[in-house]
Amino acid sequence: MGRRGSIYWRWADPALHSRCHEETYADGVNIDVQVRLSGEGVTQLFIGVYAPAGMPLLEEAYDSLPHQTMTQALDWGIGRARASAGQSLPSVLPVAGLR
Repeated sequence: MGRRGSIYWRWADPALHSRCHEETYADGVNIDVQVRLSGEGVTQLFIGVYAPAGMPLLEEAYDSLPHQTMTQALDWGIGRARASAGQSLPSVLPVAGLR
């Protein structure tokens, strides 16, 4: 993973369990989507798109996705990340699936 931006570091909380999805494309662009439940049970989402050199192209954090399960939020986030990365198809070179 490249250099995390300030949005990621404000969102990050190692005390909370999260699920993540990463993909790296043939052009070297990498996406990282993470979903978690807050301590209050609220679904939260992070979307990161990184250039081949590791610099953030896009970082978004959502502190509350009402009425969405973790799975729904993760699916939406993956679609948003792929669109931002210019990838409409599933990953060309998958790094990791859902963890």
